[in-house]
Amino acid sequence: MSILDEVIKTYDLRGLVGEQLTNEIMVALGSAFAEFVSDDEVIIGHDMRPSSPEFALAFASGVNAFGKKVRLLGLCSTDQTYFASGSLNLPAVMFTASHNPASYNGIKFSKAGAQGISYDTGLAEIKSIASKYLKSPLDSKTPDITEYDSLQDYAKYLNQLVTIGKNQLKVAVDAANGMGGHTVPAVLGELDLAPMYFELDGTFPNHEANPLDPKNLVDLQEKVRETKADIGIAFDGDADRCFIIDEKTQPVNPSAVASIVAKREVERVGGNPYVLHNLLTSKFFSEYLQKLGAKTVKTKVGHSLIKDEMRKTNAVFGGEHSAHYYFRDFWGADNGMLAAMHVLAELAETGKTMSELASDLNPYFLSGEINSEVTDVLRTTEKVIGAFPEAEVEKLDGVTLEVSGEDWWWLNLRPSNTEPLLRLNVEANNEEIMKKIRDKALSIIRG
Repeated sequence: MSILDEVIKTYDLRGLVGEQLTNEIMVALGSAFAEFVSDDEVIIGHDMRPSSPEFALAFASGVNAFGKKVRLLGLCSTDQTYFASGSLNLPAVMFTASHNPASYNGIKFSKAGAQGISYDTGLAEIKSIASKYLKSPLDSKTPDITEYDSLQDYAKYLNQLVTIGKNQLKVAVDAANGMGGHTVPAVLGELDLAPMYFELDGTFPNHEANPLDPKNLVDLQEKVRETKADIGIAFDGDADRCFIIDEKTQPVNPSAVASIVAKREVERVGGNPYVLHNLLTSKFFSEYLQKLGAKTVKTKVGHSLIKDEMRKTNAVFGGEHSAHYYFRDFWGADNGMLAAMHVLAELAETGKTMSELASDLNPYFLSGEINSEVTDVLRTTEKVIGAFPEAEVEKLDGVTLEVSGEDWWWLNLRPSNTEPLLRLNVEANNEEIMKKIRDKALSIIRG
């Protein structure tokens, strides 16, 4: 297996700096991406990780060596690269490893118009071309690089989409030393903010930039308590995902956040628009949006796949359980800042507390994602299926087992794309049933 086989994943590139990712590889990837896209200019952005600026320039030299121009964004969030790609209609790459530890870096690739690229829609081809340039690099050329600081244009665009205005909300924000510290002051600067860890530092000195892990929310919960904030917002490292804490310091289910944002988007456009949700989103999401007149479509997990589906259906919004939120008015791409703005606007307009809003939209019982190491993914999955003969089986993404009726439940088992892991999610309309199904499945998976 080559290094490129190790680092190019289903939706992006991710690897260990120095061991797997080097300047030499970045130059080859830059030439490969330049060959892959038909456009004569490539946008490059990067986060605050120590290796990101150097990798971005190495990639740029590869693009130039192929004979194409570079527009360098410099420090930016992933959302900003999507904004630049969409507004300028140019292909883009973002150097980031999102929520991964400091020893990692990676690249998110987009075609012109912020269109996602997955392994099946281009990453495999980019990998093949890069292998060629690793063996026979192109001769370097004089740099052809234009700098574009997109932050103010990005902030202006978002504030045209959602009007928050000056209000009485106290907002605690944990940027985790990631790119939220760069974008939040520009986008939400008029609000009464209680900022945390806004200093850009890719070594993550305070805690990991992974709000999915409850231990990384502890500081924000304390900040909400200390400042009596109306809401807490946590961003991941590249600030394309937002997580919400209510005024009682409790995490808000991302499905409830998706319901708030989707409702606002459906009401804004009117009619019967399409709304997407991946198969791990709460069942309540589709029930709620259908009552509002939306047509809901269930998708696989994964940002590139959902972006493709957003384009196919012209959906106004898409939501994932992992706190990725997609918008038609943002070129079908995901934008954590825009989702946070919708939640803030809803709070201000309704006068409800965050806990009241969340409880209205979270009536069922979710296990959350539970990961287990397994040696034989297929055999273990078949054993779980066999243990629930009463359930209907669906294989849209992994395996989903579902029992309908008065006491309904569903569980999903998905293998990891990169590790020997099975990911379990369970939901039911009864807490005891959810726990029973969860524990029975886990006893088989881990037994």
